[in-house]
Amino acid sequence: MTTIAENLQQVRARIAVACARARRPAGEVALLAVSKTFGAEAVLAAAGAGQRAFGENYVQEAVAKMEAVRALDPQRAEALQWHCIGPIQSNKTRLVAEHFDWAHTLDRLKIAQRLSEQRPAGLAPLRVCIQVNVDGGASKSGVAPAQALELARAVVQLPGLVLRGVMAIPEPAPDFEAQLAVHRQVRAVFDAIAASGAPGLGRFDTLSLGMTGDLEAAIAAGSTLVRVGSGIFGARSYPA
Repeated sequence: MTTIAENLQQVRARIAVACARARRPAGEVALLAVSKTFGAEAVLAAAGAGQRAFGENYVQEAVAKMEAVRALDPQRAEALQWHCIGPIQSNKTRLVAEHFDWAHTLDRLKIAQRLSEQRPAGLAPLRVCIQVNVDGGASKSGVAPAQALELARAVVQLPGLVLRGVMAIPEPAPDFEAQLAVHRQVRAVFDAIAASGAPGLGRFDTLSLGMTGDLEAAIAAGSTLVRVGSGIFGARSYPA
């Protein structure tokens, strides 16, 4: 697992260089390690190298992994933060509400309401981001940019949630300038919500944008959190 620690070091260096080019402090951009399909041992290897925030796409796989991490290293498990970054189906909201610290993929009020209602009273409110579909693809998750503010105004009224920002997964673009143009569209949605003065909008500070292949452009556009999987854990192998 030494490779994971080395990869983390390289990704952090990329982030630092991208921040310097964008004339931003490196501390403004957090790293979310996307650990989907990798086991508890990989998570603990990354945690041993100082990584604390982990992103998961598949809810049931994630919950089982959290339990495995706790079984292997209870003390270190307490320090980890788990982010749901995959689509949230109605029949999975309770698991998300009970086990995750963040959910990045809110795009429907119904799901937000269920998460709020099912968030256990003993836990802090679930931190959430609204997912925006800037490409307009009908098969992609995410609310249309023009509808994001309306959803934000509804979400901030839910007691079990805290709206922290905006997230997007743009289609791959061929070069830096094309990536930057799309990322700036997401930044514009974030800025519009932040400037709206929506009642109940508090610490709205997270632009979850950028992955292994485009984190430099995302940081140039203002991302505060990049989601990196293969750059840390290596290529994934999916079940047939």
